[in-house]
Amino acid sequence: MNPAFSVILLTTLIGAGQGLFLALVVTEVRVAAGLLAAPAADWYWTGSAIALLLLAAGLLASFFHLGHPERAWRSAAMWRTSWLSREVIVLPAFMAAVTAYGWAHWQGMGGTLVLGAAGAVLCLALFLCTAMIYACIKFLQEWATPLTFVNFTVLGCASGVMLATALAGHRGETITGVIGTWAVVLTVAGLLTRTAMLWRNARLKPRSNLQTAIGVKHPRIAQKAQGFMGGSFNTREFFHGRTPGALRAVKWGFLVCAFVVPVFLLAAGLAAASPLLLWLACAVQFAGLVAERWYFFAQANHPQNLYYQAIS
Repeated sequence: MNPAFSVILLTTLIGAGQGLFLALVVTEVRVAAGLLAAPAADWYWTGSAIALLLLAAGLLASFFHLGHPERAWRSAAMWRTSWLSREVIVLPAFMAAVTAYGWAHWQGMGGTLVLGAAGAVLCLALFLCTAMIYACIKFLQEWATPLTFVNFTVLGCASGVMLATALAGHRGETITGVIGTWAVVLTVAGLLTRTAMLWRNARLKPRSNLQTAIGVKHPRIAQKAQGFMGGSFNTREFFHGRTPGALRAVKWGFLVCAFVVPVFLLAAGLAAASPLLLWLACAVQFAGLVAERWYFFAQANHPQNLYYQAIS
């Protein structure tokens, strides 16, 4: 597939916002249970404001791949059968929950744990809706796996908790080390689950071939041209046009930048109590996750590429 950068930003930005919100809620639950020292009073609403900004930025990015943005409201009409419609409904609802949670903390109101729990449910529902947009497409074998949902969830949580660690370190919060430990665990878990998906996809056997694509059973078929004097919708939208070497470079690049380097930077930042290293870990990981999401889309091999794979 040919990745749309707006969709890459949508999924990575809202994933980070979701992970950051979950970090806030889990922190509050542990503080209420007496398992963690309480952070500063403004920690929760400051984090909620940042999470809301990430969600809003992701929502804004989504409009750039719409042919008619003014008709975007219609995308919610098919909520009974479409995961995209469900995402369109759940995302604003989750943003409203984040706003209510942050506002309640800002005003010193009660019931924040209830608001946090409701927001957490919507957060997980949003992870499910976003992932299932791709996992439900059975003919794209690289996406049609439960690992798609697992990776969207784990990687979103890893980036959000990494951001929470950098924010806590910048503010000098006593909970920085605890949140940093969560970030390391989630980042390592993300490496394991993403590697599992790469291993699975590398061993997929295509269900279609050139013979089934054109309805000819001859054992020796070689495509010499794609049938067009120039490009078409099919060649632009369903194939990225990059070489296998470029794909391998992106794969190893995101494995290093999204997982390996951030863990070392985070460990060094926590050991040296350096907010700069913590922010650097957060930035490197986000760049790596952007590359990871590009690879996720590019790796999906649409069956129509069997017919349009050769240019000349």
